[in-house]
Amino acid sequence: MAYETIDFKAEGAVARITLNRPDRLNSFTAAMHAELRDALASLGDARVVILTGAGRGFCAGQDLNDRAVPPGEAVDLGEMVEACWNPLIRTLTALPQPIIARVNGVAAGAGANIALACDLVVAARSAKFIQSFSAIGLIPDSGGSWALPRLVGQARALGLALTGEPLPAEKAAEWGLIWKCVDDEHLDAEVDALAAKLASLPPLGLAAIKSILRSTWSRTLDQELDLQRDEMRRLGFTQDYREGVAAFLEKRAPTFTGL
Repeated sequence: MAYETIDFKAEGAVARITLNRPDRLNSFTAAMHAELRDALASLGDARVVILTGAGRGFCAGQDLNDRAVPPGEAVDLGEMVEACWNPLIRTLTALPQPIIARVNGVAAGAGANIALACDLVVAARSAKFIQSFSAIGLIPDSGGSWALPRLVGQARALGLALTGEPLPAEKAAEWGLIWKCVDDEHLDAEVDALAAKLASLPPLGLAAIKSILRSTWSRTLDQELDLQRDEMRRLGFTQDYREGVAAFLEKRAPTFTGL
């Protein structure tokens, strides 16, 4: 598939997807949704995914010009959510590969919540997260109403969603909304080093960590303990576990194959 609204590069174990509509702050159109779906289904042997935006912003959410409301008419926004946004969030959270959101500027509306759906968010100090839905009479979709209270608590989630006030990246890190805030000039180095580290670790173990932590809200402690037992049993039989133990005992760098 030839891409016009995103840039997709797979460099060894790391795949990099760049939302590429900088003149519109990388806001989403139906075409961008289709291209991103295709890229996420074409990761091949990539062990880590970096998602970022071109230009001065990460993503401004939905391009309202692509979803114009005719005067005097109503549109079914639920159709767009069901067809595009919900599948995207489900895909990001279900992929076995860790996904790093490299937030290089403003992340607003659904753009903010796409970042929060990634596993690790590294933001430039100049970046801001904005839940801009209340200004147009909507609710935080794209997983926002689920993620916000779990990440920062109900009081802060309500404040962000009701007021739409921009949250600077540094405060977002202090609140636990994102993994890390770094100086703008260090963003690429930080993200690249993080991606390289994750790519060097056992992929089956990382996939299991992602899966169990993302689904833990639905289980009781007893159910969690049983699942931990089952996952430890499964992972303990992998070649990567044996390689990790052998490398530790032999004081050498391990080589993991995902087997």
